[in-house]
Amino acid sequence: MKVLVVGGGGREHALVWKIARSPLVSKVYSAPGNAGIAEEAEAIDIAAGDVASLLGFAKDSGIDLTVVGPEVPLVAGIVDKFQEEGLKIFGPRQHAANLEGSKAYSKMLMKSAGIPTARFKILSDLSAAKDYAEVTGAPIVIKASGLAAGKGVYVCKTIEEAHEAIDVVMKERIFGTAGDSVIIEECLTGEEASILAFVDGHAIFSLESSQDHKRAFDGDKGPNTGGMGAYSPAPVVTDRVMRQVERDVLVPVAYASNRNGCPYRGILYAGLMITEEGPSVLEFNVRFGDPETQPILMRMKSDIMEPILAVIDGSLADVAIEWDERPAVCVVMASGGYPGKYEKGKEITGIEEAEALGDVKVFHAGTALAGDKLVTNGGRVLGVTALGDTIAAAKERAYEAVGRIHFDGAHFRSDIADRAIRRA
Repeated sequence: MKVLVVGGGGREHALVWKIARSPLVSKVYSAPGNAGIAEEAEAIDIAAGDVASLLGFAKDSGIDLTVVGPEVPLVAGIVDKFQEEGLKIFGPRQHAANLEGSKAYSKMLMKSAGIPTARFKILSDLSAAKDYAEVTGAPIVIKASGLAAGKGVYVCKTIEEAHEAIDVVMKERIFGTAGDSVIIEECLTGEEASILAFVDGHAIFSLESSQDHKRAFDGDKGPNTGGMGAYSPAPVVTDRVMRQVERDVLVPVAYASNRNGCPYRGILYAGLMITEEGPSVLEFNVRFGDPETQPILMRMKSDIMEPILAVIDGSLADVAIEWDERPAVCVVMASGGYPGKYEKGKEITGIEEAEALGDVKVFHAGTALAGDKLVTNGGRVLGVTALGDTIAAAKERAYEAVGRIHFDGAHFRSDIADRAIRRA
């Protein structure tokens, strides 16, 4: 099969890396790809959001399957358009993708389906939003309703912080139309976790658990980012918690999608807070998480093409996935200043030395080639991922690999997986 992977970040590099190892696959393309992806697939100079050009390329090149990495083309309806042309594609249709495209839609669906989530209110008027925040009191969470690349969430400890967040989203409009309305919700306490599952409209297959680290600095300080690291499995997700998530979250959202006339098919990502009362949904994403995908796929021993094709064919109930029992840790190396302003074009060295450690894979996110030099080309630059016999050993190996990689201004957290180590 010839496979096209849409996207050019660390998640897409992990997908390309795994898909290329399938005996079912003869050729992998990636649009637009990055410098690391280009070593394992043919990079095509088409932006991930350029649905018309992607469709034309898939038709002209005889692509047998397209796998969509980022959320933007999914929310734009890329799956609908490919299917209308008779092309095989992995991901939810546009209506189902509203689970991520609109937090307002997602919260209302959760409320109607009885899915545990924080109490909330949706507001589209700036003054009303500020008034509601004052009445509710702090701590409080402010969220841009639309797509904000994982950065549109503010956990506010004071009302002053809440007002500032509302201004940033609704007045300054730093997320554009994503700030047309805000979600104001109670601040849940507990430990976060991510559960990804294949869904074919009827059957659900949960993947191994993981935990993302959203804040920029150690100790969960600083602004939210797209993710500064992740590990798998997450000890906070016990067998009991996983059963609760499947029963109270995944099954109800799949049923709700069916009732809405658009069965969910693809990867469903549930971002959770594990509270004393049980798991509660913080958000749904409609694609593989980034950087959770990196450690999860590092642990997946089975051919990823089997569940992907089973989702499309409606035969997911027949699939089994084998896992490496060893934990995996992914440390994101970011450009200095991320998630704020940062410079590009910094030369990167040491990746070969890092991967020479064994059980290490460096997934490229924001990289490019400048002549024969590998340089930075984004906020999140690399996802340094390692396996270990224990979570502590995986962390140690990941950071040893990080220590061998260099670029000017490199920024990374030093505490990825520490929660899991404390639990162990």
